[in-house]
Amino acid sequence: MGLLLTVAAGVLAADIISKAVVVATLSDRPPARLLGGLLTLRVDRNPGAAFSIGTSMTVVFTAIAAGVIVFILRTSRRIHSVAWAVTLGLLLGGATGNLIDRLLRAPGPLRGYVVDWIQLPHWPVFNISDSCIVCGGILAVLLSGLGVRIDGTRSGQPAPADEQAGPPGPAASR
Repeated sequence: MGLLLTVAAGVLAADIISKAVVVATLSDRPPARLLGGLLTLRVDRNPGAAFSIGTSMTVVFTAIAAGVIVFILRTSRRIHSVAWAVTLGLLLGGATGNLIDRLLRAPGPLRGYVVDWIQLPHWPVFNISDSCIVCGGILAVLLSGLGVRIDGTRSGQPAPADEQAGPPGPAASR
């Protein structure tokens, strides 16, 4: 759980700091083109989800992010896999970063716009939280495909003894 929270805190700190710097330095300015146009830095306020999908559903995305955060925190007690700790840390940090924007930024609580600021050619504008969510999602699919469980075992291996036993039955409580 410590690794998961460390990764999540690092993602969250990088996201908050980068958004503060970008808003302070690039607001009301033309986009900054770097590396011959391979990378563009700009301030874009997104009321929707990735790729500006569902721009009128900010409250729904706020609830989804909160649900994801609760799910990851509840699941984190069972993690015994470094790979899953990193994966869920990326997802937790990213979801929290975007949730903070939705809660605290204009136009108001539960309706705030997420600050996006990184643009690549032929790709929508995104932020550090978005990239960590995508990377975490890809890692989750890969780990699942490889049969790696959050308890550190692989598909086909028995689960640890304390998880196999289940709750004690009537005979065990006598």
